[in-house]
Amino acid sequence: MQVEIEEVNSCEALPLLSLNHVSLLCRSVWDSMRFYEEVLGFVLIKRPSSFNFNGAWLYNYGIGIHLIESPAMEDFELRPINPKDNHISFQCTDVGLVKRKLHEMGMRYVTAVVEDNGVKVDQVFFHDPDGYMIELCNCENIPIIPVSACTFKPRSSSFTKAPTSCGFMETLMMESLSLDMMNFSF
Repeated sequence: MQVEIEEVNSCEALPLLSLNHVSLLCRSVWDSMRFYEEVLGFVLIKRPSSFNFNGAWLYNYGIGIHLIESPAMEDFELRPINPKDNHISFQCTDVGLVKRKLHEMGMRYVTAVVEDNGVKVDQVFFHDPDGYMIELCNCENIPIIPVSACTFKPRSSSFTKAPTSCGFMETLMMESLSLDMMNFSF
C-alpha cells in the first residue's frame, strides 16, 4: 500500500532580498529630516520628482527612511517611552556613547538589558519628533538560531526530558510542531 501525503503549504516564500525602507508619516518633514540626519546619521537622497506631496528620502546603513508630511497628524504627546511598543531598531557599536550623546542633546530615553544564556544585549529607546520609537542596541551579541535547531523540554510526561536551550516561546513552538507531527493521520 502506498500512502501519499498532501503538501499543505506548497507555496515558496516570496523572492525577497532585504529591507528597503520604512515610511513614516510626520507633521514636519523638516523637523523629522533634521532628526534622522543629526541624531541617527541618515543622509538626504534624491526623491522622484513625480510625487505630488511633501516628503523626503533618507538613506544609510543599507536601508531608507521615507518621510511623508501629514500636517493633520495629531501632536505627539509626551508619553512614557515603552520598550514593548512598536519601534525601529538599529544596531550600534557603542551603547555607552549613544547614552552620552542623547543626554548631551537633552533627549529622554530609557534603557533595558536582555540576557540569554549569559549573553547580554544593551538597549536604548527614545522617540523621534513624531513619537515613533527608536531602539539602538548591540543586538548582534545574541546569535541568530533557527527555532528548528533548538532542543526543547515538552511539558507532557509521556516524553523523555531534553535540555532546553531556547526561550519559552521557542519551546512552545517546538512542542506544538512535534505534537502536530505525531498527530498526522494516514
